[in-house]
Amino acid sequence: CVHLGERECSVQTVRHQKVVEEAPSVSLSASTRRRMGDAAVKAARAVGYANAGTVEFIYTPDGDFYFMEMNTRIQVEHPVTEAVTGVDLVQWQIRVAAGERLAFGQKDVDWRGHAIECRVTAQDPSRGFAPSPGRISDVQLPGGLGVRVDTQIYPNYVVPSFYDSNLAKVIVWAPDREQAIRRMQRCLNEMTVEGIPTNIPFLQT
Repeated sequence: CVHLGERECSVQTVRHQKVVEEAPSVSLSASTRRRMGDAAVKAARAVGYANAGTVEFIYTPDGDFYFMEMNTRIQVEHPVTEAVTGVDLVQWQIRVAAGERLAFGQKDVDWRGHAIECRVTAQDPSRGFAPSPGRISDVQLPGGLGVRVDTQIYPNYVVPSFYDSNLAKVIVWAPDREQAIRRMQRCLNEMTVEGIPTNIPFLQT
């Protein structure tokens, strides 16, 4: 059982939906990061958990953290962990479920650089993030070095009103946080989704 570091998920909408995630967190000291990772591993081992999962904590201004819940699955923001560790979480989830043992230990996990993910959603920030289903007339996606876009949308794609409003995940990696922020800003400026309101203007701020 190993941990792959933390993800900071504090930027949320008025409905407590995560919209920006990054790794590593700029809030944690090295010692807190170690304690939090050790606590997550201890929790998984205590219940005999076998597979990918996410242990969620609340971090307080005085440096303490408290257990919230454990999500026994891959989460939407897993690409930022993949970006900074180089570990394919989906692949290892499947391999472990098939009975394989991890081919690496805690000492083999190496964190490099900084990653940020922005969730582009079919929501209208000017109307309190109200859902905005409908037909997408055109899509232009960003790309380039250190950029990953996970999406299902295309021109003439119809956004249904029955499911999650997520349209795309824009993930960037860079050697440090400042460069990652600049790279994300460039991606959001390049990205267009026409035909329905989206939260791109909110993310650009």
